[in-house]
Amino acid sequence: MPKLYTSRETVNAFKRANFSQVSQKGSHLKMRGFWNGKLQTVIVPIHKQIAFGTFQSILNQSGMSKSEFEQFIK
Repeated sequence: MPKLYTSRETVNAFKRANFSQVSQKGSHLKMRGFWNGKLQTVIVPIHKQIAFGTFQSILNQSGMSKSEFEQFIK
């Protein structure tokens, strides 16, 4: 089974990647930042664990690969 990340781990990793929080609506946090020269908007649900499919969608929104994301998780 793949590693599941918490929303806190995910948000902190994006902050380390120079994304910043733009807004929050209910249990969803909107973050923006530049990745590979493009402005990316990422929506992160605030849950204990983020489901694998949801996590994949977050990575697609950010333009990061999983290995690039894992560099910021530590």
